Amino acid sequence: PLTRTVDAFCTCTFQRLLFLFVILFQSTFKIFYTTIMTNATPPVNSPKDSSTFIPPSVISELLLSGESYAYYTPCPSAITPQEISPTIHDTVESTPCVLGIDEAGRGPVLGPMVYGAFYLPLDLHHSLLTEKHSFDDSKVLTPAVRANLMHLLNTPGDSLFESCGYAIKVLSARDISSGMMRSPTAVYNLNAQAMDATVEIIRGVVEDRGVDVREVYIDTIGNPATYQQKLERIFPSLKITVAKKADSLYPCVSAASVAAKVTRDVALEVMYEAVLQAEHSLSPTSETWGSGYPSDSKCVGWLRRNMDPVFGWGNECRFSWGTAKEMLEMKGGARVDWPDDEEEGAHRLDEFLLSSAPGKSTGKVGLRDWYGHRQTEVL
Repeated sequence: PLTRTVDAFCTCTFQRLLFLFVILFQSTFKIFYTTIMTNATPPVNSPKDSSTFIPPSVISELLLSGESYAYYTPCPSAITPQEISPTIHDTVESTPCVLGIDEAGRGPVLGPMVYGAFYLPLDLHHSLLTEKHSFDDSKVLTPAVRANLMHLLNTPGDSLFESCGYAIKVLSARDISSGMMRSPTAVYNLNAQAMDATVEIIRGVVEDRGVDVREVYIDTIGNPATYQQKLERIFPSLKITVAKKADSLYPCVSAASVAAKVTRDVALEVMYEAVLQAEHSLSPTSETWGSGYPSDSKCVGWLRRNMDPVFGWGNECRFSWGTAKEMLEMKGGARVDWPDDEEEGAHRLDEFLLSSAPGKSTGKVGLRDWYGHRQTEVL
């Protein structure tokens, strides 16, 4: 009996020691892991809700004020710009790069249209984007995959951050509408706005930041040949390729489409949260406005429920879209008649500036004479 008692005591003691060792090991590992994660680089612009990554290309103040804006990342460390030169006699060879451009949000009635440009060294075009990170057309990738790629692109130390740069041009719904709703002789249509956005971000990367871009690939709007010829006239030194489905053919265009898509999606979320706060309605049961496309029933339903009879909607809506126009005209919007400047009885501004003294000219040339003009012989 004594032997059995001693054996039982030893066995129990050994089990307790083993249990204590396991607990100690787990605690030590937990402390070690927590220390590593605490010292790791934090996400860029992380929102209060950790499930959503807000990229630096989403500038809330400008977005909510209805302004269009451009955002450029710093030139990555793997790329040497053209203007870098330590001394006059010792020049540094710039890094040849490839650049891709694509857009997101061309068709929605809600939210901005976003153009993205993505550039990286030519020799990393396929190996880094396709083989290592599996970039593809943003419409093929899931929202989680797109968000993760955008997060890596903005995380110091990651290969995407160290080797790649991107630029974003956000065209606000307000500016899109104001351009498209001008008088018939001065309409600034969506294709023209898209063309100007493309030119702006190419110039911002190539001319303002000195990136040595050799090849440019762009997803087309309209006829690829016509679009390409226009860009070649503006940038004669660049090898430009405009093609349909370029976001599926060229990795840099795929990456640009991801940057543009994530920026627009997050921008739409930020704008929706601002609308809820303005309405003092933060209830999770509130119906969202969906994707912002006219074909989305959630979007149309939100427009109907939130239409002001006089002002319509806020900066988030493209009033030039047929969906918004028809809803204002047919669903109870107040009709406003603006006086025509040319109608009978209306006075021209120059009539108040002209002198009625004898000998002074009147009519269409009166204002010119009031300011004075040179004689034809002098000219």
